[in-house]
Amino acid sequence: MGEILSEKGLITPEQLKSALEEQQRTKEFLGAILVRRKQIEERGLLEALSVQFNMAFMGLKDKYIDWGMVKQFSPALILDHKCFPIQKDKGSITMAITNPFLDTQTLKRAEEEARGLGVRYVLVTQADMQEIIQRYKQYLRGNISRLFE
Repeated sequence: MGEILSEKGLITPEQLKSALEEQQRTKEFLGAILVRRKQIEERGLLEALSVQFNMAFMGLKDKYIDWGMVKQFSPALILDHKCFPIQKDKGSITMAITNPFLDTQTLKRAEEEARGLGVRYVLVTQADMQEIIQRYKQYLRGNISRLFE
């Protein structure tokens, strides 16, 4: 990760060295340290992670969401695990995530809920994930309101 960030010119060798020293002490992720120190922005970190994990980075602003497809996934997967289905094609589901280090339980759950379709992950910013989850909560509230009409 440090090499990618350095090669992209997002951090200096001194910043990398200092962050790596802190990482040895704290066991935090390197990217989390750099973002906390405001030495890189979240977007830069996610772009580097997308290179490291060969995973696309995507913005969700104004992205069309097929709520019929979304409701096939559990609220727990979406709200608790921050794993949001954003697109479906013939053979796969694209899931937006903010953390490429998802635990194996979350990955397994996403695959189970995809019901035999392949699962492809894309990285999104925390802000985009929060915004899409707010839209999801509004969608859920609307459905609950209609049940009581």
